[in-house]
Order: sequence, then structure tokens, then C-alpha cells
Amino acid sequence: MSFGLSFWLSFLAVIAFVLIALIGVEAANLQFLFGVIVPYVAIAIFIVGIIYRLLKWAARPVPFRIPTTAGQQKSLPWIKQNKIENPSTALGAAVRMVFEVFLFRSLFRNTRTELRGGPTLSYASAKWLWLAALAFHYSFLIILLRHLRLFTEPVPFPIKWIEWIDSFFQVTLWGSPLLYITNVVILVAVTYLLLRRVFIPTLRYISLPADYFPLFLILGIGITGVLMRYFWKVDVVGIKELTMGLINFSPKVPEGIGVLFYIHLFLVSTLFAYFPFSKLTHMVGVFLSPTRNLANNNREKRHINPWNYPVKVHTYEEYEDEYRGFMKDSGLPLEKEE
Repeated sequence: MSFGLSFWLSFLAVIAFVLIALIGVEAANLQFLFGVIVPYVAIAIFIVGIIYRLLKWAARPVPFRIPTTAGQQKSLPWIKQNKIENPSTALGAAVRMVFEVFLFRSLFRNTRTELRGGPTLSYASAKWLWLAALAFHYSFLIILLRHLRLFTEPVPFPIKWIEWIDSFFQVTLWGSPLLYITNVVILVAVTYLLLRRVFIPTLRYISLPADYFPLFLILGIGITGVLMRYFWKVDVVGIKELTMGLINFSPKVPEGIGVLFYIHLFLVSTLFAYFPFSKLTHMVGVFLSPTRNLANNNREKRHINPWNYPVKVHTYEEYEDEYRGFMKDSGLPLEKEE
């Protein structure tokens, strides 16, 4: 699929979701559908889908060690092993996994190649990609944790602490609430990741709707969230009442919350429902990846295929015993005589 088609299909799909929520709430008064039914269905799809994917991954056998390594393997005594990049023990693999999950170690080490000045192949750093990915994921996590205040009463102290740190600079916009740092960071990071796919030719060539759609969707969620907090006021008390009803399975839709909130909620529900069927499942799949979670000890331990079953073999000795007469008559050499 061409770049233009992939890009615009993804963009128009997100716009369509915005219009569906807008028309459904403003014209058809379907507040209960978009405020209660859709979130419940999305969460159910998310939970069932993630469990299904995890069980499917866990059931796949791994007959041999296939870790991705980048350092010196455990070998001769006088050669120093790189115990993080090429671990030979379960503890070393666990440490490498911690670095991978929390610091994106493999992405930090990543480089890009490109042709410059003719046929010359040059290598360059990809640290901006690593920084943008790290900023996006941690901002997304903090925003998700901050939103737990809508589902708890009283609000736990750790959530208040996270909010205080996130608004540390005490910046306000035209009398609006304090500016959260992560609100700015996530929009900048997602925009960078999107523009990177648009302006880098090699990346643009391999990008599909599945690459653009989640970026546009998350960007839409971020923009509607920023609009609600700083520019387009909504009934926060009503939103809290709705979310507390959802979490206690006694849903109630207050009046006057505002259509922008329903658009935001519908986009979030779409993201949750889409999550198990997309590349976003790398968030949980990394823990079951045999290229990441296995120690590289192929030289010191023999790994036997776990699904091998006993097979009756016909050895050459048995073959010769069975056909010795025919072989002797034909003049074929025999390993042992009768």
C-alpha cells in the first residue's frame, strides 16, 4: 500500500471516530452508549484479547535458544564475557530484560544506515528515536496513573504525588489549571514519531496503516485531553461521578458533562479495543520474546527439542542383517560376514 493511502486512511479513520462520537452525543443523545456501553465493551475486548495473545505466545514451543546478543559470549577463561549484552545465566537474562523494558537498551544501541554522496554507506546515531520513544512511553504511563484519580475516592497519596511532580514548574495558561509536563511531552513525542515516518523515505516506504493509525489515535486522545484541561471546560464533577459508577458497576450518566469528553472517551475506548490486535501488544509480548528472555548458553548445555517423540529407527546393521543374502549375491561389500 502506498504512503499516501496508508497515511490518509489512518487519518480519516480517526476523524471518523471523532465524528461518530460527536454526532452520536450531540444529535442522537447517545450519552449512555458512549459513556457506559462502549467503555465496558472496549475493556472486555482488551482483557480477553490480551489473555488470548499471552496464552497463544506461551503455548509456542522454543526448541532452542535464540537470544539476540551484541557482546562477547562466555567462552575461554581469559576472554571477558559481556554479562548484560550476552548473558549465560537466568539472572543475567533478567538484568538485560530490566534494561530493555525500562530503558529500551536495544533501541539506544541502534544505528541507522544511509547512502550519502553516491555509493558511500554511512552510519549515524538513532538516539533521537530512542529519546522520543522513552519520552512517549513514560509520559503515557504517568498520564495513565494520573487518571486513576477519576476511579478512586479518596485519591491515593501516590497519585497525588505523581500529579505534584508532573506539575512541578507551576505553569498556568491564561488562568487554566497547572500545566502537566507529560501533556506537552507526549504530544511532542508522538508528533516526532509520526513525522519521522512521513519524512524518512526508507521508513515511509515500509509504513502501513497499522503504523500510522495508533499514532493518529494517540495524538487525537492527547489533543482532546489537552483541550478539556486547558481550553474547553467540562464538568469534572460529573466525569468523576460517571467513572466511579463505571468502576463500581453502577453506571450513571450525569447531565452536562460536555461532548468533548465523550469524544475523548470514545477514542480511548477505541485504543483499548484495538490494542490486542495491533503492534502495541509489544508492551506485554516483550516478556515472552525468546530473543530477549533467554540466556545464551548453547555451548555449555545441550537443548533437546521438547516435542520430539520416540521414532523407531532401522540401523544399517539391521538393514544388512535383513538383506545380507541379496547384497552378497549382488557383490555389494558387507561389514560383517555371516
